[in-house]
Amino acid sequence: MPARRVRLTARRRSLHYRPPSFLKSLFGLRTVLILALSFVLALFKWTNDDPIGLYHRAGGYVNWNTRREKVKSAFITSWDAYFANAWGYDRYHPVSERGSQMSPDGLGWIIVDSLDTIMLMNLTDRLAESRKWLQRKLNYNQDQDVNTFEMTIRMLGGLLSAHYLTTQLPNATSRRYSVYLAKAVELADRLLPAYESRSGIPYASVHLSKAKGVPSHADGASSSTAEAGTLQLEMKYLSYLTGNDTYWRKAEMVMKVLSDNHAEDGLVPIFVNPESGRFTSREIRLGSRGDSYYEYLVKQFLQTSGQEPVYLEMWEEALEGIRKHLITTAKHSGLKFVAELPQGIGGPLSPKMDHLVCFLPGLIAVGATRGHTLSEARTWPGWDQKKEDQIQLARDLMKTCWGMYAVTETGLAPEIAWFHADEEDLRPAPGNRPLASTRNSLASWKRDFIIKPLDAHNLQRPETVESLFVLWRITEDPLYREWGWKIFNAFEKHTKLSQKQGYTSVNNVNAVPPPPRDNMESFWLAETLKYLYLLFSPNDFLPLTEVVFNTEAHIFPVMGKVKWQTGWSRG
Repeated sequence: MPARRVRLTARRRSLHYRPPSFLKSLFGLRTVLILALSFVLALFKWTNDDPIGLYHRAGGYVNWNTRREKVKSAFITSWDAYFANAWGYDRYHPVSERGSQMSPDGLGWIIVDSLDTIMLMNLTDRLAESRKWLQRKLNYNQDQDVNTFEMTIRMLGGLLSAHYLTTQLPNATSRRYSVYLAKAVELADRLLPAYESRSGIPYASVHLSKAKGVPSHADGASSSTAEAGTLQLEMKYLSYLTGNDTYWRKAEMVMKVLSDNHAEDGLVPIFVNPESGRFTSREIRLGSRGDSYYEYLVKQFLQTSGQEPVYLEMWEEALEGIRKHLITTAKHSGLKFVAELPQGIGGPLSPKMDHLVCFLPGLIAVGATRGHTLSEARTWPGWDQKKEDQIQLARDLMKTCWGMYAVTETGLAPEIAWFHADEEDLRPAPGNRPLASTRNSLASWKRDFIIKPLDAHNLQRPETVESLFVLWRITEDPLYREWGWKIFNAFEKHTKLSQKQGYTSVNNVNAVPPPPRDNMESFWLAETLKYLYLLFSPNDFLPLTEVVFNTEAHIFPVMGKVKWQTGWSRG
């Protein structure tokens, strides 16, 4: 009995046993550590799979002027490498450190295209050298065919923009600033023969010294619709400056001829015959050969301070057509993208989207608010749900364009992206069906983007940073600035060769390091770095309510009073 009592007593004591307090603390600490580690791992996994990012939430604490100076430094490196290795040449090959020409005596391709960026960045010594070259070397009386569109947007646009900025920026002016307008008039007069077709649609090319339009050697002699419809800002501004309405009327007639085709839902096929003025294909796309036609609808309306409402009417019709026929969603992520219609309206969609299409988010936003901030536009009596939907579409497409960068190994976008999409979502008129919502998951984004080897190159294109700049100015959301900074850093890391050589386009955005193409595009200086510089600049520097950018990022003023009215109306 005594032994049994001892056992029972011990058992009762064990039921009331309490561990020492330090062991309790140890167990509690272990639980906290496990929970903290689990949280950190979950946060790490989430942030790694988050394509949006968090840094923009600290946008108010970022020194944006320092970032702007980084962009300026990249421009200086690029320019000085060109100056040292290829001065006066139209092309610069940074790997081989040499230049090449596009015509017997050169067209000033890089110099003229870069003038206004040099002015904005206040690089006065480099501007003086460029102006001197224009006065002494630039000669358009050459035995050379040139592309009507490219010469208009890059060279005529660059000269006109330089002329305008000399009136706005104190350090850009000079006793010899008249050279810009004089050269612009000379060039425009040599381009006018391109418009001498039976319909008024310009020929694809023009011979400079022979003063003769030259039909395209391909595409059945048709002109690109985008190219024909992207000459108007430049020619109208030249008429405004000179008082000569010839330039205005020639370019304006193109819009009448295109409109007279009565394209369904405002979506124009990509080729037009310059003699008949009729479309010669059914294919519709907002990438190459289609893109800037739509851009200049909005910008012609803005350029003349809303005095030509026909262009806003055409844009609103086209935007509804884009929503109805071209916007669809990717399979896993729900990302909205702009598809193509190889067979025209009524045919199946092709899940292909050029990087060129990334001008569209910014265009939609500036078309909705006319360059004003979103907060201001929302106070207007006429602001409605339709406008809100347009802003949301701009945001959605901006996310997809950012995705082109976010999913690659280098953080640089390919020239063309393809998408995984359900067959149902590639049937005609996707806008008539409910579209899936977007998942902000990098893993799902990567499953949806297809980058083919022939499309994997990066040409230093500006369209995404252009839209980031516009969306930042309009929405004031620092997310767009932060995405721009990440893109700039990707260019810095993967396209800069050396201080002596500068920057290059690359062949494969999914190879690290990416193979160089040995070419620096002129729009790297004229557009990409300019838009990045403006993205990080104060918002009152070139307000979107006071200027309009042409499709090469050249800067024209919004014209208050113009003495010419629209010379046509829609039939």
